[in-house]
Amino acid sequence: MEDWQIIDLYFKRDEAAISETDKKYGGFCRGVAINILSSDEDAKECVNDTWFQAWNAIPPQRPDKLGAWLGRVVRNIAINLWNKNRRKKRYAGMEQLLKELEDCIPSSKTVEHEIEEKELTEVLNTWLASLSKNDRILFMRRYWNGEMLNNLAKEYGATPGKLAKRMYKLRQNLKSMLEKEGYSL
Repeated sequence: MEDWQIIDLYFKRDEAAISETDKKYGGFCRGVAINILSSDEDAKECVNDTWFQAWNAIPPQRPDKLGAWLGRVVRNIAINLWNKNRRKKRYAGMEQLLKELEDCIPSSKTVEHEIEEKELTEVLNTWLASLSKNDRILFMRRYWNGEMLNNLAKEYGATPGKLAKRMYKLRQNLKSMLEKEGYSL
């Protein structure tokens, strides 16, 4: 079923919208949640919360790209749950992702946080656009979707070590560009 048809089901308040959303985007959303949380049970809870949030938000919202919208929702829900449970030291997956990126992204603890955040978003988008399509997809799959390096390596036909070097070079490239733009790291 096409996205616009699924969205129309939401607008009609037809419960089939949930099952059609799950058919088309369930695996993707579960993958995003499991990559962040490293727990099947918590990932399922996040996906269910995502369907609930979609039901409550559509209408009035009409997402242009339903998959990307759902991905952002499930990612935010999973990160919120991860933060809630972080004190319990339950999730290693997100800790590893943040550790890899910590020397690339500047701290946001300033008075001008909101303005800097918008500027940083612009700089990151420009940097991502400058990458090859493969590198951009790889970077986003690793650091936005939280996919495991070993799984990506298999898919890309590379060893985990070789892919780790590639990711390191991408992070160093990002760091250099941010420093050039005046962000202190």
